[in-house]
Amino acid sequence: MIYFGGMEDNDVFVHPSSIIDKGAQIGKGTRIWHFCHVASTSKIGERCNIGQNVYIDNNTVIGSDVKIQNNVSVYNGVIIEDNVFLGPSMVFTNVINPRSFIERKNEFRQTIVRKGATIGANATILCGIEIGRYAMIGAGAVVTKNVASYSIMTGNPARPAGWVSEAGMKLDFNANGTAQCSQSGKVYKLENGRVELAG
Repeated sequence: MIYFGGMEDNDVFVHPSSIIDKGAQIGKGTRIWHFCHVASTSKIGERCNIGQNVYIDNNTVIGSDVKIQNNVSVYNGVIIEDNVFLGPSMVFTNVINPRSFIERKNEFRQTIVRKGATIGANATILCGIEIGRYAMIGAGAVVTKNVASYSIMTGNPARPAGWVSEAGMKLDFNANGTAQCSQSGKVYKLENGRVELAG
């Protein structure tokens, strides 16, 4: 569905202070709050919550049930899958070697945030990487390399700090390489540095 700024229609809410460029696609049930700007070739899924002062650039794709907190810019070439959480003031980039006096719009590098991942407040994600499913990026982390699914990453530069379940609970693997989520009861298997649901 396609919607334009300053309106509430078909379960889509756009605050009057926000600007939705003609052509932007916004799914049913999505809410866009104060002072946001959504560019014309962006796509936003259903039931998303877009916080205050968020910029969503052209050629971006945002899945359904995504929460974007205040002061986040989703730049050209960023793909956000379903159920992702982007914390306040976290940062994406899209050029690896920017210069104000050199035009590099044809050099944008794609960044993908896979389903269910969480990126903490003030974290920075360098361009051209993939953040795996249900990964947890700590507040203030600077991510410079691909992130494995279910991993916890902290620090600058970000380094592995353990594993996390889909419910966001830390996983403690036993000698057999299995762990059970304390909230959901789901069992996970760690093998060759990769975590997957068991069975």
